[in-house]
Amino acid sequence: MATMRYVLMKQNETILFVEMPESHAYQLSALNLRLHKEIDKLTADRVPSLPYAVAECDAVELHDNSISIVSGLAYINELEADFSAVQEKSYPLISLLTEIRALQAQLEQWYEEYEEELGN
Repeated sequence: MATMRYVLMKQNETILFVEMPESHAYQLSALNLRLHKEIDKLTADRVPSLPYAVAECDAVELHDNSISIVSGLAYINELEADFSAVQEKSYPLISLLTEIRALQAQLEQWYEEYEEELGN
């Protein structure tokens, strides 16, 4: 059985947990830090707002219905769509998209292999 980790994300008063394979949780946290480091350099009119990765944990038991757990693949797919829509004029956005898409491809492969394991 696969071990999952949860990346706690916070944006203003909104909190969410992103469920990631244990082997990829750190990558999401690192990607989030990198995006925050670079996002201020974007000059486009509409730049995605990002939550901050504030913690990682092994288990989550929610007691507040306003907080949700989101699949890592769903989160990274939404992140990729948000950054693909940016109409950047100055900053080389392609490097950020490349990092997002690399993690996206790794997660897609991981989930595909995981589903095959479940089927056997």
